Amino acid sequence: MATDLSIISLILGASVLVKAVMLALLVASVMSWALIVRKRSEMRAAKLEAKRFEDTFWATEDLTSLYSRISSGRQAREGMERIFEAGFREFARLRKREGIPPMAVLEGAQRSMRIALNRQIEELELNLPFLATVGSVSPYVGLFGTVWGIMNSFKSLANVGQATLAMVAPGLSEALIATAMGLFAAIPAVIAFNRYATDIDRLYSRYDIFIDEFSSILQRQVHA
Repeated sequence: MATDLSIISLILGASVLVKAVMLALLVASVMSWALIVRKRSEMRAAKLEAKRFEDTFWATEDLTSLYSRISSGRQAREGMERIFEAGFREFARLRKREGIPPMAVLEGAQRSMRIALNRQIEELELNLPFLATVGSVSPYVGLFGTVWGIMNSFKSLANVGQATLAMVAPGLSEALIATAMGLFAAIPAVIAFNRYATDIDRLYSRYDIFIDEFSSILQRQVHA
C-alpha cells in the first residue's frame, strides 16, 4: 500500500510537539507578514510626508504663517512637520521672554526638534524588533521540530526487524516540513527588517539635515 506523503497528511500525522512547532511558526509568519504590510504603508507615508513638507517649507517665505497653519490643524503632526512645529513653537516662546541670550533661544529650539525627532524615529521603529526576532529565532525553532521528528522516526524503528526507506520517509518528511516552515517565516522577516531599518536610517539623516538647515534660518532670525 502506497504511503501518502502529501504535505497536509504529513502535518496531520506529525507528533504533538512537531505540530506545536509548526503552529507557532505559522502564527509567527502571519504576524510578521501583517507587520511587513503595515510597516510598508507607514514608511511610504513617512517618505511622502517628508517630500511634501520640504517642498512646502522651502516655498514659504513667512515661517510664522506656516507654523500657524500647521498648529491650527486638527490632524496629528508627523515627520518633518512635527519637528518644525516643535522647534518653531519653542523658538517663538523663548524669544518672547526677556533676558534670554540669542544662543539660548536657538539651543532651546534645537532641543525641542531633537526630542520630536527621537519620538518620530521611535514610532517608526515600533514593533520592528519583532521582525528581527522572527528572523533570528524561527530557523532554530524549525530545526528543533526537525530534530524531534527525526528522533521519533528512529525510535519507531527500534522494534522493527528490517527498516526500509518507505518506513522512514514519512517521519523524515514531516520533520523537514518544520525546517521549511522555519525558513519560510524567517527569510521574509529578515529581508523586511533590513529594508525598513535602512529606510529609517535614511529618514533619520533626512530629518537631521532639515534640523541643521532650519537651525541656520532660526539663527539668522534670532540675531536680526
